[in-house]
Amino acid sequence: MASHKNPDSPLTNAPGIPPSGTSSQTQTGNPELDARKRALNEVFGLLKLAYHNQFNAAFPDVQTLNHAKRLWLESLAGFSPEEMVAGAKRAIKYSEYLPTVHKMLQLCAEGDHGLPDPRAAYREACNAPSPKANHKWSHPAVYHAGRAADWFFLANNPESSAYPVFASHYKKICERLMAGESLPAPQSVQLEHQAAKPLSKEENAKKLAELRAQLKI
Repeated sequence: MASHKNPDSPLTNAPGIPPSGTSSQTQTGNPELDARKRALNEVFGLLKLAYHNQFNAAFPDVQTLNHAKRLWLESLAGFSPEEMVAGAKRAIKYSEYLPTVHKMLQLCAEGDHGLPDPRAAYREACNAPSPKANHKWSHPAVYHAGRAADWFFLANNPESSAYPVFASHYKKICERLMAGESLPAPQSVQLEHQAAKPLSKEENAKKLAELRAQLKI
């Protein structure tokens, strides 16, 4: 009976790509190359967990996966093992799509841009005093996401309602940054507009529904 390879099994027969273990069979005699190969296996493991359906569609069998690993190993040759793994984690953190090789090159090269975690960014946006533009932001992306989500809306709605709206804007802004776009720093102002009259519960609910419909969340 013919045997069939398990697509999830270690790539012991793939030229240049060892299995993810640390046995002597994975060693090439080049410690730096061995470390990069282990990092690449970790990268693909992380991406599979995070983008399961997309990953399986992109790499439906062992042969395709092995070819991809060889391509990625060659393409990411200029990065350290730590930078490779960090690039994968950055993709998972900021993008809903499985990264291409080109995208991974950007993610490994550009770093986090000093971007805070989405929850930390949300807390900063909510706690920053007015005028918001005068606050010393950890990153301009936090300010722009807060402004896009609407400061008044963030201040007058519970986290369960406000955070998804903020996070959606923040994610899109982070993706634009990762694609190479630059963000202007907030322009300091003397005074922001005066606080508007608080919305009623019904008006708040209507505004939330409009924002969710607009953002498709």
